[in-house]
Amino acid sequence: MKSAASPSRSYSRPHPFAFILILIVAAAAALMTGCGSSSGSSGQKLSGSTTVTVLLSSTANDQLSQFDVGFTSLTLTSQAGNTVTLLPAAAPGSGPGAEFVQMNGTAEPLLAANIPQDVYTSATLTLTGAQFVCIELYPGTGGLGTLDTSTYNDGGVPDSNVTVSLPSPITVTGTSMGLALNMLVSQSATYSACYTPNGFSSWSITPTFTLTASTFASQPTNSANGKVTGLDGEITSIGAGGSTFTLTIPSAEGSRTVSLSANANTAYQGISGSSVLAVGTLVDMDGAIQPDGSILATRIAVEDPSAPDMLSGPMIEVYGSASTVLMLPRRQQGQDFSCCHQGGSIQVTYNNAAFQISGQLANLGTLPFVPSFSAANMVPGQNVYISVPTYSWTSGRPAASTLTLIPQTINGTVLSSSQSGNFTDYTVSLASYDLFPMLAVQPGQAAVENNPSQVEVYVDNNTQLVNSKTLAAGKTFRFYGLVFNDNGTLRMDCAQVNDGVTDSSQSDSKEHVTLHGGNVQTELIKGPAGINRRNTTVTH
Repeated sequence: MKSAASPSRSYSRPHPFAFILILIVAAAAALMTGCGSSSGSSGQKLSGSTTVTVLLSSTANDQLSQFDVGFTSLTLTSQAGNTVTLLPAAAPGSGPGAEFVQMNGTAEPLLAANIPQDVYTSATLTLTGAQFVCIELYPGTGGLGTLDTSTYNDGGVPDSNVTVSLPSPITVTGTSMGLALNMLVSQSATYSACYTPNGFSSWSITPTFTLTASTFASQPTNSANGKVTGLDGEITSIGAGGSTFTLTIPSAEGSRTVSLSANANTAYQGISGSSVLAVGTLVDMDGAIQPDGSILATRIAVEDPSAPDMLSGPMIEVYGSASTVLMLPRRQQGQDFSCCHQGGSIQVTYNNAAFQISGQLANLGTLPFVPSFSAANMVPGQNVYISVPTYSWTSGRPAASTLTLIPQTINGTVLSSSQSGNFTDYTVSLASYDLFPMLAVQPGQAAVENNPSQVEVYVDNNTQLVNSKTLAAGKTFRFYGLVFNDNGTLRMDCAQVNDGVTDSSQSDSKEHVTLHGGNVQTELIKGPAGINRRNTTVTH
């Protein structure tokens, strides 16, 4: 029996020069890798640069009504320890600012920068200052109660108080991409009380952010893939062809600018077209983020082309008998606000104003109720855009030419759901600190709500479901849309759903910060029937 044959092998000794050649090639490859390329998590080679657009957003419940920050600088650090600057360091008070409660669940651009492709593992953000606003109604003499709007302002937020976390390393690659800088509002402020009669409230500002990668769709549908909605600003320059613009967006901590363009598909509301737009025109717009970081407008609304000023934010009191509303102007812009931001609440008269509904949502005609917004049914808590043609600094009461109902975000827990035509109606419960239930008990309101702690939220095929949890009873979500008062019942036409924020106390202490007091200034606002309202400002 023959044994199995073993495979034969033959060896040849390579020439010594071959070893030298191999070493030279390997060294050259290593040198090239170290001088301009790296590997991402999937092993792809990273080289060259990428246009990165930083989008701002926030995750918030309804406990704070406003949160502004002023940016100084933003840098990224790679896994190899290399740093890159996205936002160059600005002089104190000269950097861009942003208000984050207005963009709860939505997105707005901060900047666009061309940076090296790499894997980035950390980020550093420095701020020039920050401030937050809370609103509280507390009992007063005669049972009327006192409404206080408290602003806590830190003009020099320590770098150690600012946190930016990356849930996972960010691989910057391709020609363009996005970075989402999201403020966690509930973790960004601590205070012992919104207002205390003796003026002493322990508080601190601790801006807390996450930074994640995002991808822009060519035709974005929601804030997660590059859609911008309800952006208020002033046109400050116009390109030679009349279809490109610079839009300036206001904030209490400094304005910022974005590049804007329009095309044949841009829808215009309140004006006939782009030819009517001029330097100084105040607009409310939607659009799509482009690869270069600019916005291609899909909708441009001008509520009053002749109005030099605008205010937008929630109404916090409606004086039905005096044709006056008290509102919190998160955004204020125009010729009378070019020098400074007016803090606290502002009274606005509306004797001859036109009442309008934003054209942002196109399905109003299919709702199972008749949506309306008027002097007879508006209620505190609704979000409005106010055009102001005249402003009297003596009386402090601007006169509105238009009051437009605009979308807002509410944070609430689903109680139940039912089908209503083409919509699913979700009954949503609000926390006690939400503006709707807190402010509804004020006397002298123009309209009375049946149950201000609940909102009927209508979701259809147009609603963008960005939530990761199943939309079901017992769970908390953030709903973005138009809120109407329908004969005493609050109803929302919902445009987008995000995961919610569970109830939390802003007064929880944090170990790494020191709570402090500050200088207190109080402004009394005399309202109709002698009702007093307070604007309290605490600075540090």
